[in-house]
Amino acid sequence: MKHVSVSLKENSYKIIVGHNILPKIGNQIKSLKIGDDAVVITNPLIKKLYGNVLAKSLKKSRISVKFFCVLDTEKSKSQKVAFDVIQKIAQHDVKKKIFVIALGGGVVGDLAGFVASIYKRGIPCIQVPTTFLAQTDSAIGGKVAIDLPAGKNLVGAFYQPKLVFSDVALLKTLSQRQVKNGLAEAVKYGVIKDKDLFGYIKRNSKKLLLRDLFALSHVVLKCSRIKADVVSKDEKEKKGIRTILNFGHTVGHAIEAASSYDRYQHGEAISIGMRVAGSIACTMGIFSQKNLRLIEDLLSEIGLPEKIKNVNVASMIKTMAHDKKNISKKNRFVLPRKVGQVCVMEGISLPLIQKTIKSYCA
Repeated sequence: MKHVSVSLKENSYKIIVGHNILPKIGNQIKSLKIGDDAVVITNPLIKKLYGNVLAKSLKKSRISVKFFCVLDTEKSKSQKVAFDVIQKIAQHDVKKKIFVIALGGGVVGDLAGFVASIYKRGIPCIQVPTTFLAQTDSAIGGKVAIDLPAGKNLVGAFYQPKLVFSDVALLKTLSQRQVKNGLAEAVKYGVIKDKDLFGYIKRNSKKLLLRDLFALSHVVLKCSRIKADVVSKDEKEKKGIRTILNFGHTVGHAIEAASSYDRYQHGEAISIGMRVAGSIACTMGIFSQKNLRLIEDLLSEIGLPEKIKNVNVASMIKTMAHDKKNISKKNRFVLPRKVGQVCVMEGISLPLIQKTIKSYCA
């Protein structure tokens, strides 16, 4: 097991990355002294695959376990599902000292973290990410939220977990599509902060797509370290440092919302968002066509979408008006300067955004 520290004073915690470590999670949680009764929020498939292993480890450490399942779809990140889960937790929570375990991918992590943040004004939460995307990105950093029809993640909080427990052995059951989704976030980290990581993904893309656990472990650990460093410097995105983690997400989130969250998965949407952001940067003269081709070629090599299909551009633009990065009626985009470095730009012209998005529409 390798440990990465997220240093946030009283909100500090560890990210533990390892292989076949889920059976050891009980001891790790017990040592945190956060409670004796685990409420596990997961989906039916993940419960079937890993629920028994998790439950056995917790019970061995004298922690009771109660599972609550939600459907594995972005639509589970809704007010209705969140409050249904809270009602069930409240009924279960009699003479107990409970905490939440999020066992799943990004949807479960966001939903469970949000539920933990508001139930009884906040109870402890453990993130146990089971997808490549969640292990590289969404389980780390404490951003928890549910969606609204107007946009993604509009109701949420910064609520740090007590532990992130990433067992890369859980990734062996992922579909190729899920691996590609995670690779989109990993490419993002390479572009914003680490050209060596970008190069590693390029050299090892076939191994990663074949779920080679050594290659996956390397990428999960590198991404975890990058995100831990960024979050430690700007926990609540007040200094502008953390904003760089949203590279590709302005357009990506708009694609997801405008297609009602049922056409593109998160990594697929942000991969197109990265293409659009790179192209805008080229038009503005701050990024080279050569570097844009490097990014686009790698995304295509991974098998991520190259075009936006059957999504209304006007709906996307309308959704982008609700983007949480916007300040004083000005939009904000994370734009690349070179592979390994980005900047945050305000007030990008709407005609440029529209023209660039249209150029990526099929």
